[in-house]
Amino acid sequence: MLISPKFLEWKVFSKTMSKKPKTHEFQAETRQVLDIVVNSLYKDKEIFVRELISNASDALEKLRRLQLTEKEVFDDNLELEINVTTDDSANQLTIQDFGVGMTEDELVENLGTIAHSGSKEFMEALKSDGEKNEALIGKFGVGFYSVFMVAEKVQAYTRTWKNDGEGQCWESDGDGSYSIESSDGQRRGTKIVIKLKDDFAEFAKEDRIKEVIKKYSAFVQFPISVNGEKVNTVDAIWMRSKNEVTDEEYEEFYKFQANDYEAPLMRMHFSADAPLEINSLLFVPKRNMEKMGMFRNENKVALHCRKVLIDAEPKALFPEWLRFLKGVVDSSDLPLNVSRETMQDSELLRKLNQVLTKRFLRFLNEQAKKEEQNYLEFWNEFGALIKEGAATDFTYREDLAKLLLFESTALDPGKLTGLDAYLDRMAKDQKEILFLFGKSRESIEAGPYLEAMHARGLEVLLLTEPVDEYVMQSINEYKEKKIVSADSDDFELEKLDQDEDADSLDEEKTKSLCEWLKEKLGDKVSGVDTGERLIDSPVCIVGGDGPGGASARRMMKMMQGMGESMPAPEVKLQINPKHAIIRGLYEIRDTDEETASLVADQLLDNAMASANLLDDPREMIARSYKALEKLAPTAS
Repeated sequence: MLISPKFLEWKVFSKTMSKKPKTHEFQAETRQVLDIVVNSLYKDKEIFVRELISNASDALEKLRRLQLTEKEVFDDNLELEINVTTDDSANQLTIQDFGVGMTEDELVENLGTIAHSGSKEFMEALKSDGEKNEALIGKFGVGFYSVFMVAEKVQAYTRTWKNDGEGQCWESDGDGSYSIESSDGQRRGTKIVIKLKDDFAEFAKEDRIKEVIKKYSAFVQFPISVNGEKVNTVDAIWMRSKNEVTDEEYEEFYKFQANDYEAPLMRMHFSADAPLEINSLLFVPKRNMEKMGMFRNENKVALHCRKVLIDAEPKALFPEWLRFLKGVVDSSDLPLNVSRETMQDSELLRKLNQVLTKRFLRFLNEQAKKEEQNYLEFWNEFGALIKEGAATDFTYREDLAKLLLFESTALDPGKLTGLDAYLDRMAKDQKEILFLFGKSRESIEAGPYLEAMHARGLEVLLLTEPVDEYVMQSINEYKEKKIVSADSDDFELEKLDQDEDADSLDEEKTKSLCEWLKEKLGDKVSGVDTGERLIDSPVCIVGGDGPGGASARRMMKMMQGMGESMPAPEVKLQINPKHAIIRGLYEIRDTDEETASLVADQLLDNAMASANLLDDPREMIARSYKALEKLAPTAS
C-alpha cells in the first residue's frame, strides 16, 4: 500500500502536544441529534465518505477565495487538493484537505455543536407538529457526524490559515463528549483520522474507497487522491460555459455518464440564476430502448449540489414521459449535508422539475424549427413518449402539442407535419383541425371519410398509432381551434353546390329507407340518416365522442385485453341516396326481404370495418358467402 509522505509527516507532528486536552460534554439535546444521525438518518453507510469529501472541498474553496484577497496565508505553497489514505492493517481511514482549517473556537462551533442554529432549537423544531424529521435535519449542518456510523474513534487535526494560529486536535468516540488539545507542527487545513469499527473494515480498503469516491465525488473540482493516485479524473463540464466545451468533451462525458457506446442524438447545456441556480447538461440518446422492446427507460439524470452527487436517479426530477433523458442537474440551492441522501424538500424538487421541463420543451421546439432532420430522428425514436405526455400531463399539454407530428392528406406519404404547419395551411374560415384514425394511411384513404374532405379542399391529419386518437381528444383544442375527428357527428360539413342527381332517391323515399334500416338493424346503431360526407361510397359510420361513440368504442377495443366490455353503440349509419346500392336496396326491400336484410347487415359491417369498429369479422364473412351464392350460378 502506498503511504503519502505528507501523511507520514503528519504522523510525526501529531504526537507533539503542548497543552493538556480540554474535555467538553455534548449537551443532552446534542446527544439526541447525534443518535438520530448515526442510527436512523442514512441508509447507506458509505455516505460518510461523501460528506467528509464535500466538507474538504468546501474548505478548499474558501481558501481559494481567501487567496484572492489575503496576502498572508499560512503554508501558502500547499496545493489545493484532498488526500485520502487507507490503512487496512490498522483499520484506519484518513481524509486530509489543505483548506482554511479551524481555530479552537471554530472547532467548538463546527464540530462541538451539531447544529449551528443551536441544538436546543434543533430539537424543539424536531418535535414540532407538521415537520418531517428528515426534511428538518437537512436544514442543519450535521453531515460530519455521519462518520460515527462507522467509526470507533475520530480525530480531527487542524490548523487555521492565519499565520498567528496554532494546530489543534479534536477527538471523540461519539458517545457524549469530545476533547480539544493543541497540536504542534500541523500543516494548514484539516485531517480527519477515522479508527473504524470492526464491522466496517471495508472502508479501510483502497478499492472500496475509490469505488465510493468515484460514485459520489467524481466531479469535485479539486484533485482527490487515494494513496497517491488521483481518482476524480472526469471534468464537471456542466459547470463550464458551453462555449468552452468541445463536441469531443461532450461526447466523452455522455458516454461516461450514460454508459453508452454511441454518441448522443441531442444535448442541452443550460444554466440559470433564477428562480433557482441551476447548471444542467441533458442528453437524448440515439436509441429508444422501449421502442426496441428491450426494457423500460429509467431516468438517468443525476442530481448534484456543487458537483457532489445527491441522487443518481431522482424519481421526481422530471415527468415520467421524459424518462429517456440522461445527464446531470446541479443546483447550489439544494439543502446540504443530510439531504444529499434523499431529496426531502418536495417543494424545491417541484420547482426544479418545472424549470427544467419547460426549458427542455423549449429546446425541443427550437430543434424542430432549426434542426428539422435531427428532430425527425428524435421523433421517430421518442415520439411515443411525447404523445404519452400530451395525453396524460395537463401542465405541459400545450407545449407538448407543438411537438406532435402526423401524416396528412396535404403531404406525400411518409412526410410529417405539426399542428402549427397545419394551421398555416388551413383556410381562414375553417373552424376545426380535422383528423382521422386508421390502421394505416392506406386504410384511411380507402375508406369513405376523405372523399367529402377532398371535395371541399379540407386537410385531414392521418393518425395511425393506437394512442393517437386519445392524444387528440386529450388536447381537444389548439390555438383556439377545436380538434375534431372527421367521422364525428359533432362535425358538420357545408352542403356542396352541385346539380341535383336524377338517379338519387327523393326525400320521401330516403326517409322511408332510413326508417326501414333502423328497424332492421335495431340496437346495432343509434340511428340512420343522410349527410354531406358521402360522395362515392354508399354508407359510413358517424358518432360523437360519448361512451358509445365511434372514438370511445375504438379506444375500448384497445383495452379489451384488460377485460373491458364494449359499451352500447352510439354510432349512426349514414347512407348515400345517390349510390346504386342504396337505390337498389330501396327497390328490393319489399319484394325480396331476405336479400334486402342481407344487404342491410352487410352495409353496416362494411361501414363499421371502414371506421375500425368491427369487433368480429366472422359473421360478416359468413354473410358475404350467402351474398355470393345469390350472385354466382348454382351447380346442378
